[in-house]
Amino acid sequence: MLPVLLAFGDNEGVSENTKENKTKIMELTKDEFIKRVYNYEANPNEWKYEGDKPCVVDFHATWCAPCKMLAPSLEELNQEFNGQINIYKVDVDKSPELAAIFGVRSVPTLLWIPINGKPSITQGALPKSQLESIIKNTLLKKE
Repeated sequence: MLPVLLAFGDNEGVSENTKENKTKIMELTKDEFIKRVYNYEANPNEWKYEGDKPCVVDFHATWCAPCKMLAPSLEELNQEFNGQINIYKVDVDKSPELAAIFGVRSVPTLLWIPINGKPSITQGALPKSQLESIIKNTLLKKE
């Protein structure tokens, strides 16, 4: 029976449906960061989140091995919490100003931003279970 299944081609419908359900993690430029996360030019002394749902900002670099280890976990969490949170990436080499504003001195650094309240920061490639716990207990916690 297996050869008959294989003879029907490449399962066209399956791969297309899978692609449609996947949202990619957006790489933020300075302008996108200002629009989607925090307009530090308009509000330099007061934190004012611009988003409509909690988010995680991954400050990373293409040359960083721990960043590469963290990326698959963030991709999985982006799918698991799709619609509940946003996950963004900021390349510190392309956007050094954003990294400087948040005091990012090593990568990966994650900025955790709840809808209400101040953001918090973690450093290093945390295990997926710990990332998931922070999302559930900090970003999605009901007040």
